Parts: sequence; structure tokens; C-alpha cells
Amino acid sequence: MGGYAVDPWRSVRRTAWVVLCGWVAALAATYVSYLALRWVVVPIVVGVVLCLAFVVLLMLLHRAAWIALLSLVPGLFILVGAVQYAPEAALEVRGVRESVVIVADSATGKGNNNHRLTLRTADGEELAERLTYKGSGAPRVGERLDVIRDPDGVVPMERADQVDPAGRLGGLVAGLVAWTLMAVLAGRRGHVRRRQGKTDSLLLSL
Repeated sequence: MGGYAVDPWRSVRRTAWVVLCGWVAALAATYVSYLALRWVVVPIVVGVVLCLAFVVLLMLLHRAAWIALLSLVPGLFILVGAVQYAPEAALEVRGVRESVVIVADSATGKGNNNHRLTLRTADGEELAERLTYKGSGAPRVGERLDVIRDPDGVVPMERADQVDPAGRLGGLVAGLVAWTLMAVLAGRRGHVRRRQGKTDSLLLSL
């Protein structure tokens, strides 16, 4: 049995279109992050929506779900890289590095994990901006550390040892490379599945 006639060039065009959509999604999320430096939730929401859209396109291209689900892993690298690269790059370019000591923690005695740390510089000046920290393991009152703050007040202050725009960009690029390879594999397998007439049960097909 020869199977169904499926135009291979149409499959190539579908694959190329899905690859392009993946790259556009990552670039769009990064661009939104640049535009919304004050509001980190905006690029997060945009990035999540675009990543999920790529997952759906990959599933339709593949005619099965497993590779689309696997693409969520590099999608996380892309999301983190796209959202965090812009503000960290801004801090690296125009940020002011300060050696500070923590003099107060808003969460002290309250039993929560949302910390707003009050900082004092080496010359005794108390910074108006607070260093925010969510979760356990926050720096303690009296601890010294280096921070990088934006003199324009647009980008939130961060610990100096956590500002790594090159690393964020590397994660973004690695995620995009993985997405590209997955799209090529999905396009190839999707073409074979269409030739075999396997065009139903997207969620259950292997």
C-alpha cells in the first residue's frame, strides 16, 4: 500500500512557518519586556501566551502531542530569558553598583516570605528603594551585599551577583535552537503521519 499522497513541499512550508512563529514569539516577548521595564507581569503574560501558541502549532504540525509537551521545557528557558534579559541588560548598561548593609526587613516577625529589605550604603545613606525578595532564604538584617540599582528608577534593584544578561540571552538562544530542532522533527514526523492517514486523536497519538 502506497499510503496517501501528501505534497512534501507543503510540509516543508508548514515546518518553516512554525519555526518562524517560534522565533517571532521569542523576539516579541523580549521586545515587550524592553517596552514594559516597570511592569514585569506584562512580558510574563505575553510570553506565556506566545509560548502556548507555539506549543499548539507544534502539535498541529506533528499530528501528535508528545513533542509539543516536550517543547515546554525549552519554552521555559525562552520565557525566562525573554522576560529577564531586558531589565538585566539595562542594569548592566546604566546601573549603579552599591555596597550596602541590610538594616531592616518588612517580613520580620510577620511570618511571610515577601521581603522588602531596607538598605544603607557605606557612607551611611539609606536608600529609598527597597530590595524585594520572595521566598525563603532571604538575606538577613546586618548582612552586607552588593546591589545594582537604576538611577532612573525604572528597573527594580537587584543583587549584583544575580545580574547576568549574557546568561539570560544564552538561555533564550538555547531554547530557540531546541524549538527549531523540535519543529523540524515535528514537521518530518507530521508529514509521515499524514501519508499514513493518521490525522486524528492529536492528544493520544504517539
